[in-house]
Amino acid sequence: MTGLDDANLGEVVVGQAELQARIAALGAEITADYAGRAPLLVGVLKGAFVFMSDLARAIDLPVEFDFMAVSSYGSATKTSGVVRIVKDLDIDLSGRDVLLVEDIVDSGLTLSYLRKNLKARNPASLEVCALLVRKGRQKRSPTLRYVGFSIPPEFVIGYGLDVDERYRNLPFVCRWAGEVPGVRTTT
Repeated sequence: MTGLDDANLGEVVVGQAELQARIAALGAEITADYAGRAPLLVGVLKGAFVFMSDLARAIDLPVEFDFMAVSSYGSATKTSGVVRIVKDLDIDLSGRDVLLVEDIVDSGLTLSYLRKNLKARNPASLEVCALLVRKGRQKRSPTLRYVGFSIPPEFVIGYGLDVDERYRNLPFVCRWAGEVPGVRTTT
């Protein structure tokens, strides 16, 4: 883990205890909503893997897993506006109850793309569970069945969220206080 005295770590936005309590509540809600069914959790790599792991353990039903990797950011902190699939699913979605697990919804571009793509695969149902939603960043209000937290429109790291593949292992979510990757600052 990174040292907690790392100058890149800003104010904590969602603490470890808050995360675990909300994930337990989401797990209970999903368990009730999917009673008698075995949802397929589709994680969006890499950011959602930590959240999805804890969420799956909080769901008291048989669940299956699959993963997709998409790219719209690269190493930047703002979306490029172009979404592409880097790793596709291994499991056929036909007739399955699919729960798309996202780490963060920012502009909504990636989510919109994924929904269209997954709906075309004929699942029985398709819902979204997002750990974080950045307030005011979406071009239109996304329809999300399950949301962990709404946060200010600032760049955050931790609990799966990264900068240049670092900080994913923080047990909390905090503001990024470092220089923005790919942006040169003048002094």
